[in-house]
Amino acid sequence: MKVRFIRPNLYDDRSSDAMEPLCFAILKSLTPDNVETSFYDERLEPIPIDAETDLVAMTVETYTARRAYQIAAQYRELGIPVVFGGYHPTFLPDEALQHADAVVQGDAEGVWGQILEDAKNNCLAKVYQSAEFPDLANVIPDRSIFKGKKYAPMALVQYGRGCKFNCSFCSIRAFYGNNLRQRPVADVVEDIRRSGRKHIFLVDDNIFVNVEKARALFEALIPLNIKWSCQVSIDVARDADLVQLMAKSGCISALIGIESLDPASLKEIKKGWNVKWQSYDDAIEVFQNAGIMLYGTFVFGCDNDTVESFDAAVDFAIRHKFILANFNPLTPTPGAPLFDQMQREGRLLHDRWWLDPDFKYGDATMQPLNMTADELTKGCFSAREKFNTFKSICIRLGDRRTNSRTPFRAGVYLLSNFVSRREIYRKQKRALGGSGE
Repeated sequence: MKVRFIRPNLYDDRSSDAMEPLCFAILKSLTPDNVETSFYDERLEPIPIDAETDLVAMTVETYTARRAYQIAAQYRELGIPVVFGGYHPTFLPDEALQHADAVVQGDAEGVWGQILEDAKNNCLAKVYQSAEFPDLANVIPDRSIFKGKKYAPMALVQYGRGCKFNCSFCSIRAFYGNNLRQRPVADVVEDIRRSGRKHIFLVDDNIFVNVEKARALFEALIPLNIKWSCQVSIDVARDADLVQLMAKSGCISALIGIESLDPASLKEIKKGWNVKWQSYDDAIEVFQNAGIMLYGTFVFGCDNDTVESFDAAVDFAIRHKFILANFNPLTPTPGAPLFDQMQREGRLLHDRWWLDPDFKYGDATMQPLNMTADELTKGCFSAREKFNTFKSICIRLGDRRTNSRTPFRAGVYLLSNFVSRREIYRKQKRALGGSGE
């Protein structure tokens, strides 16, 4: 039996900032040796449409749904069954099943073996869902599936799943519920060793869902002498010693969701805890005093936001010399409380923006209260442009505590900024999906 794994892009084109899609390495490790596998990532290479496989398995995000459906249609015309997994099919299985033979809702580990068996016997079920959340122990991703592919020079490693917070624009809680799981630290260490990489990205949505377990992980990382990056909630800055331990264990950069400088907007999106214990300035200082470079993300379109909100956020990000920053329209996605709210209030600009041929990457998808949708779209793009000017890049490079702390850091900083700058202009106003329907 042959299985082809596919990671669709936003559209039929290549990207320069692709990182390894860890889910396929996990599935590869769970696939029996007598099953032949192949893998194609459309961000790096064209997807071959041929009959040289018995099953196609795709991960589908909301932004890649339209493209995934186009690819699936071509395989199904050849009589090859397609199974979808990921966030989007989990929340919209009925939509996904219009374009696939089967969908996986939630984690795939507990059902992958059954899917392979059913595909072999030509009896795929419509929906697969584990009866319980799979145990994360004793699964080491098989990264041989990425051999020969030109990803960013870092390995993606997962420690845990789930998040203790429930921000209104985020669908993580809807996917994982209140279930917060971590892999055994020994498994994570072995995973890193097998990756052969010295730069690791810990992909957890929030690595600090359990502070004591996180502390044990950081202690175990120290002997590995690696450099690593992660996503964190800014509240961890309350514990300066823990942040120093992060840095000691090799953490050089962290993504933090600033989201808004307005406390009312933070409260609106259920993220008031961002500034509950300390100011942004104080929290950022804790990270930067430890030598950790910060990637800040911002969203716009909350009820209090105005056209003046964009420049204030950009100035804040430049003043704090973030290594990178992103400025996005507040986007309701399936599974997130914000989507249901905007639908109830009649503020969605498209019935299903991810399938609408008129929607372009970067467009607003909802009607804000204190600006037009067009002002929201243009304001976010203008903020990205301003933050990524060469003048801004030079100013931010000057932070000797973080971005230019060592020649290696300066190299990471410059490469990250130039790639980010290029991708901003490549993606903006691109239609989702390929040229055909």
